[in-house]
Amino acid sequence: MNELGDFLRARRAAVDPRQVGIPDDGRLRRVAGLRREELALLAHVSVDYVVRLEQGRSRRVSRPILDALADALQLAADERDYLFTLADVAPGVAMARRHQASPQLEQLLSTMHDVPAMVLSRTMDVLAWNRGATALLTDFAQLAAPHRNLIRLTFLDEDFRARYADWPRAARECVAVLRMEAGRHPDDAGLAALIDELNAGDADFRTWWATYQVRGPHQLTKTYLHPVAGALTLEVQQFTVDSDPEQFLIAYTAAPDSPSYDALRFLLQWSSASLPS
Repeated sequence: MNELGDFLRARRAAVDPRQVGIPDDGRLRRVAGLRREELALLAHVSVDYVVRLEQGRSRRVSRPILDALADALQLAADERDYLFTLADVAPGVAMARRHQASPQLEQLLSTMHDVPAMVLSRTMDVLAWNRGATALLTDFAQLAAPHRNLIRLTFLDEDFRARYADWPRAARECVAVLRMEAGRHPDDAGLAALIDELNAGDADFRTWWATYQVRGPHQLTKTYLHPVAGALTLEVQQFTVDSDPEQFLIAYTAAPDSPSYDALRFLLQWSSASLPS
């Protein structure tokens, strides 16, 4: 595997030469984006060094060179973090992820009657959920444990996919989060299996995975199309879990006095009357 080289090539291809001050020299461009020699010029390194990095023949990269490459490629903050992760990762070290929420977190979820909420792993495994999350998204209790993953559901479950008003945006965000985690935990067998399943099962995932877009978890606004409550535009808020940095709590809220706030209240009242505890 040569994740560092693949990432550099993908980001190099995404840079418009004109936006970084490189004029058109009249030569035919055989590849999209920057040529290797142009990246080398912008980063103040040799072309041979760029070639060795992209071919995986040089893994020990100094921080100043990484900064120079990140600047030349116009990497965003998450992409820059990902580049450093790939360059610094030690082969053969696996990061274990807990696949169970603590009893205290489960109790907290059960008291959040007015907010759909879940506990997720960093790779979007659904570890615990409350009745509001079931009402909003799906009945996670009816899914086999390996299938309780928001990214897997987003791509491979047609009913779940239909809940998104803008599925392509939500799906691309999922790919970017997964790509970030793959860089952080290259020896995670479960994560690799999920990526293989998604690559085999969805053409859009294969296309977007190859672009090397990366991002960490952030607050998002998403619009859902619910068969009972209609359209709901919700803030998706994420909170880290101090007792386990590999987990976080996610909550869905609506702006007060908005149509989505009323729709969410209706959905939660409906779920209280219609869904089992």
